[in-house]
Amino acid sequence: QVQLEESGGGLVQAGDSLRLSCVASGGTLTPYFVGWFRQAPGKERDFVAGISASGGAYYADSVKGRFAISRDNAKATIYLQMDSLKPEDTAVYKCVARANLVGGPFQPYERYPYRGQGTQVTVSS
Repeated sequence: QVQLEESGGGLVQAGDSLRLSCVASGGTLTPYFVGWFRQAPGKERDFVAGISASGGAYYADSVKGRFAISRDNAKATIYLQMDSLKPEDTAVYKCVARANLVGGPFQPYERYPYRGQGTQVTVSS
């Protein structure tokens, strides 16, 4: 049973950068589609970014050009590099994994059987 644990969240100012990490234990991430969802208070849980087993990356329109997802299968770790952060990026970010997927759809969150507990990202203006 794959377990996911995120780290790297924090409080930053608008325009700053953060890098989130998600480490898997209990199994390998190699064959999976892995990604990140986020949920702000009072809002829906939204897909942010994902990367297929072959390395194809996908992004929500709201983060294109600012966020970059990557994976290191040898370390069973995925990363989310977040640059030019905005206050509207404030949310709990959760990493997820599911059977490999190419081209979407990436929602809903409930289709990902493996999920982390989340890490808080707060961006002040």
